[in-house]
Amino acid sequence: MTPLKHPVFKHITRIVDRLGVEAYAVGGFVRDYYLRRPSSDIDIVVVGNGIEVAEELGRELKTKVSVYKTYGTAMLRWGDTEVEFVGARKESYVHNSRNPIVEQGTLEDDQRRRDFTINAMAWCVNGNRFGELVDPFGGLDDLDDCIIRTPCEPDKTFSDDPLRMMRAVRFASQLGFDIDDETFDGIARQAERIKIVSRERIATELNKIMASPAPSIGLQLMHHSGLLKHVLPELENMSGVERRGKHAHKDNFEHTLKVLDNVAKRSDDLWLRWAALLHDIGKPATKAFDVHQGWTFRQHEAVGSKMVPQVFRRLKLPLGDPMRFVQKMVFLHMRPIVLSEDLVTDSAVRRLLFEAGDDIEKLMILCEADITSGIDSKVQRYLQNYQLVRRKLHDLEERDRIRNFQPPITGDLIMKTYDLPPCAVIGEIKEVIKDAILDGVIPNDYDAAYRLMEEEAAKRGLTAK
Repeated sequence: MTPLKHPVFKHITRIVDRLGVEAYAVGGFVRDYYLRRPSSDIDIVVVGNGIEVAEELGRELKTKVSVYKTYGTAMLRWGDTEVEFVGARKESYVHNSRNPIVEQGTLEDDQRRRDFTINAMAWCVNGNRFGELVDPFGGLDDLDDCIIRTPCEPDKTFSDDPLRMMRAVRFASQLGFDIDDETFDGIARQAERIKIVSRERIATELNKIMASPAPSIGLQLMHHSGLLKHVLPELENMSGVERRGKHAHKDNFEHTLKVLDNVAKRSDDLWLRWAALLHDIGKPATKAFDVHQGWTFRQHEAVGSKMVPQVFRRLKLPLGDPMRFVQKMVFLHMRPIVLSEDLVTDSAVRRLLFEAGDDIEKLMILCEADITSGIDSKVQRYLQNYQLVRRKLHDLEERDRIRNFQPPITGDLIMKTYDLPPCAVIGEIKEVIKDAILDGVIPNDYDAAYRLMEEEAAKRGLTAK
């Protein structure tokens, strides 16, 4: 049975046979069929005028066709399927740009310009050869062998379009494939060329790597190929172990990848995965050696949280809620660890609930993922302590309603009660009330807070109107 079962193909076949042109389904649609992965995007290469075929199909299906004459492409949607048409072409590049000079070409020219052999396979959609596989570069064999390989000489492939290096890493990470040795060496030789690619395109590939089942695969490949130092130098700087006598710290890069994979096993949340990736980026800047304590990374969480915005700006990642969430996770990730090591006080748990708010469960996932010791007994001890922290969090939230709470006494109330203009003393009183609630000195209710406001106002010589 032909794999080309989609009903749109009978329309395409009728049109290309009538026009007397060859046409082929290519790329991801073909690859994903053999991988048994669903695909709703169909790319059609026409040996001739692809736009003409698209417009004929649009008229037959009574659907809008978007034409991009600059690129010689056209696209239409039919139900849930997106079909894109392009004329077969060959490409050439100038050194300082990844935008190609395009000329009309043959099917093999078109297959040769594609990034990897597994994306260069084509199925004929003409009636007399319908479903015939055209695979000049052995893509099907590479699929069977789980290999990422370029159809042409790797250095040229990656120099022409350096984004293909990130795509190689991304496919390896998503599919669990290996990158062919010669292809990988080409990435290593051309890694610096990634600098000419827009940050937005790099971020798109990075996010796909981060969303893969084991993101560490892609990040390890980036590290070993030399891509990482150009894309995420903050992460690259964490690699390696420094020794002083018998004292050595863990490889923070390797540790980070373990934490990231641990989070990926429990959550599909992209930004929680980013928090795992960046949670220790402050360590290189805070690393110090103490003759009594060995290696220390004091306040690395605070330093790391301040580094998050510069990473997001450079990569053109969203600077709103996603960035603020990652920043908060990086800043707070040591707090539950401290609670799990020491006597867990109600005050400390209340403050954690207040600062984490609705993200407390995601913070706990990150912190539990951060346990990467090779000593099983130590891991189990930490996890048991985290269960104690979780019970405390639940009990205090039920009793005190601390999560996302706002102190019952507002600045506006203090100003009206004591006829004050905006001034520092208002903030001081509010802070005392907040701390008293978080420390369990007073309950989280209006009457108790109002009485404390009166006491603090009296200390400062204030009287109500």
